[in-house]
Amino acid sequence: MKRWAGMAKAFTKVGREIAIAVKEGGGDPDYNPRLRMAIQKAKAVNMPKANIENAIKKALGKDSANYDELVYEGYAPHGIAVLVETATDNSTRTVANVRHVFSKYGGSLGTSGSVDYMFSRKGIFTIKKEDVNDPEEFELELIDHGLEEIKSEDGDYLLYCDFADYGALSKALHDMGIEATESNLDRIPSHTKKLSDEQVDEVIKLIDKMEEEEDVLQVFHTMDMSE
Repeated sequence: MKRWAGMAKAFTKVGREIAIAVKEGGGDPDYNPRLRMAIQKAKAVNMPKANIENAIKKALGKDSANYDELVYEGYAPHGIAVLVETATDNSTRTVANVRHVFSKYGGSLGTSGSVDYMFSRKGIFTIKKEDVNDPEEFELELIDHGLEEIKSEDGDYLLYCDFADYGALSKALHDMGIEATESNLDRIPSHTKKLSDEQVDEVIKLIDKMEEEEDVLQVFHTMDMSE
């Protein structure tokens, strides 16, 4: 039962991302990079194709719900900065829930701008190495579309770009016939803080509880997660 409850919550969150993307750029993923990203996330949580199509259709309707994208900033225990991205149709409810999680698990909700400056917003695309014939030529071509860096990770390439260039790089990959296995808009911390195992557990508990909130889409932090 718990597994199904978690899946339903995941579908709800992805459904909101689809709705926001459709409102922003229309219902055709070929011309809407953000919708392509939302569909990839839907597939990653095993959302059925029919559910994805229904979510797009619903978002195109006149009576579809409007969600506001709000970002909350604060601190977890041990001085770890936290950014919480949400999509909500009731900001009063959302801020109350976010504040409650911060407070209950040893953190505190901050004011706007209190930790945002510690993060850079980047687009990240994951593509299969087998889809790239000539890595050097591939990199040179994508630089013109906002590519900042390529990292090699096992059988994949990770492509990084500035937030403002996400759409351009997504379109360039699409035009090249390369489909990212995953894409996302991440907030990368400019510096991180190493904690003891016990302290890490405290911070993870807060982050896990925050991610369980229905209005919360993503949570970013400055904790050093390296081994």
